[in-house]
Amino acid sequence: QAVNADAFMEFRVLGKGGFGEVCACQRRATGKMYANKRLNKKRLKKRKGYEAALVEKRILARVHSRFIVSLACAFQTKTDLCLVMTIMNGGDLRYHIYNVDEQNPGFAE
Repeated sequence: QAVNADAFMEFRVLGKGGFGEVCACQRRATGKMYANKRLNKKRLKKRKGYEAALVEKRILARVHSRFIVSLACAFQTKTDLCLVMTIMNGGDLRYHIYNVDEQNPGFAE
């Protein structure tokens, strides 16, 4: 079943990166929440990131773990490539590695 941007209602920005941003979104038909990673096509082309984006899409589609987000669907708009992924609360791993404790950053062994 074909999916496009109209199938989702976007909320707040969860994070930003070099190629775009990740927003919380809700599937209009089901009400389920997802994270939508929008990769700007112009930035991808300028920084030669198309291959990396396609590899990321393939990996997310194959991974099925409760510790790693998985790809729910992917589509493109006129300006963006969109990877819609399962949403996980609690922040990303990088945040937790560097900001667990100001006195002792990182995880204990």
